[in-house]
This record gives sequence, C-alpha cells and structure tokens, in this order.
Amino acid sequence: MSERINIQKLEPKAYQAMFGLENYIQNSRLSKPHIELIKIRASQINGCAFCINMHAADALKQGETAQRIFLLNAWRETTLFTEEEQIILAMTEDITLIAQGGLSEEVYQKAKTQFDENTIAKIIMAIVTINAWNRIAISTHMQVN
Repeated sequence: MSERINIQKLEPKAYQAMFGLENYIQNSRLSKPHIELIKIRASQINGCAFCINMHAADALKQGETAQRIFLLNAWRETTLFTEEEQIILAMTEDITLIAQGGLSEEVYQKAKTQFDENTIAKIIMAIVTINAWNRIAISTHMQVN
C-alpha cells in the first residue's frame, strides 16, 4: 500500500487546526497514561497501524508496561486496569464505535462517579481527536516507520 497525499503539506491550515486540538488535549489535566490508553485503544478499533505504532511507543517511553499494551484490546478480561482506566476505555469504545449507539447511558453514569463534567468533556475531546487522526492516517495510507 503506497502512501497517498500529504495533507500536512497540501493543507497546512487544516493540520494546524488538528494540532490545536492535540495541544489542547496534551495540556489538559488528563494524565499522559490515560491519553495514551485512549489513543491506542481507539487506533486498535479503527485499525490504524500508524497510530497504534506511534502511541504504543510513546506509552512505553512514558513508563507504560508492554503487558498492559499487549492486553489493551482485552482489557475487560484482566485486572491490570484501574476503575478509572476501565471507564475511560469503555468511553473510548462507545464513542469510537458511534454507529453502535455512541456513549451509552450506563458508561456515562459510571464516568460521572469518577470524573467531574470538565474531565468527561476532556476525555470525549481526546477520543474525538484520535479518531480524527486515525481517519487521516488511514485515508492517506500513512506508513509505519
């Protein structure tokens, strides 16, 4: 599969807007481990090899364990993830798989037990942002380096 257009070069203002979202997420009070879990899990669901590779490497550099990354797509079957992380992963799956109903009331209510409304908003924006990046990477055939 050959790489297609380079949107960053062709439409730099569009990329600048995407980087604005990314900078917002990175400078929010969401923890770096939570952000990387969101990015890896959404990328797994979307089948974005470029993003899975990038964010797994980033997570490892930040101290995430290989075991947790290996088991991320089976997070419900392990005890390796905290309650907060489980809620974040459930939100990630619901929002990424929006055609299946979006963020369920059950998951939203669980999120409200662990996070305030501003944090929930930030989690949603982090999920939306990685989903947009996945769509760019997949549509343009970005290659794993």
